Amino acid sequence: MSGTTRRDDEGRGRLGSVLSGLAVALGCVLFLGGFAWGAVVYRPYTVPTDSMAPTIVAGDRILAERVDGAAIRRGDVVVFRQESWGDLPMVKRVVAVGGDTVACCTGGRLTVNGKQIEESYLPEGEDAETTGIPEITVPEGRLFLLGDERSGSLDSTAHLTEAGSGTVPRASVDARVDAVVWPLDGMLARPAGFETLGPLSAPGPLRTVTVAVVAGAVLVLGGAAYGPVARGLGGRARASRTRQADVR
Repeated sequence: MSGTTRRDDEGRGRLGSVLSGLAVALGCVLFLGGFAWGAVVYRPYTVPTDSMAPTIVAGDRILAERVDGAAIRRGDVVVFRQESWGDLPMVKRVVAVGGDTVACCTGGRLTVNGKQIEESYLPEGEDAETTGIPEITVPEGRLFLLGDERSGSLDSTAHLTEAGSGTVPRASVDARVDAVVWPLDGMLARPAGFETLGPLSAPGPLRTVTVAVVAGAVLVLGGAAYGPVARGLGGRARASRTRQADVR
């Protein structure tokens, strides 16, 4: 094998090593950075009851974005604590916010500010008639919460006689549920029935975090594998050229 060919092989080998190292380094940044970002933004919870079925059922593992209670909007599924409800993390859906008038039912549907709400997340065959709510105006700074499984949920309807007519302060909210991660049901569907009352909350950065983690893992594995593969291919190429030179 000529000196020029050997130098070319060595140059390609050094370039491959550099590219492999860069891929691994970038992959580590994306992988670890994605995990760190997710840990800062999200909190995991295990849901103990079926009060949010079929959206979330007992035993589901969820990820909830840490948010300020002031950012919560109608239709959001939230994790909150309220002393009079047991002061334990609970998961319910916000159906009305401060200043709204909520009642049930008109034509089998929940009404908010006189508008009938299409609740596509309710269990199949169930309508809002299973919940009796007198007309209530939600105090400012508070939220009216219902479970998706209306017939068995201890939600605002079970606390109507309390101050605030079963509502909870926005400050009680710890996080907004973004996705069910076990089983892998994915991101929660947006509750389109509330769109006529105002804008809905935007999903958190979970998809971006996931892409960063997956891309980082691919780069780390691919970069780590590139070096040995390239050396193996280079060795076979050199051996082939040596055999051809011997034949000549």
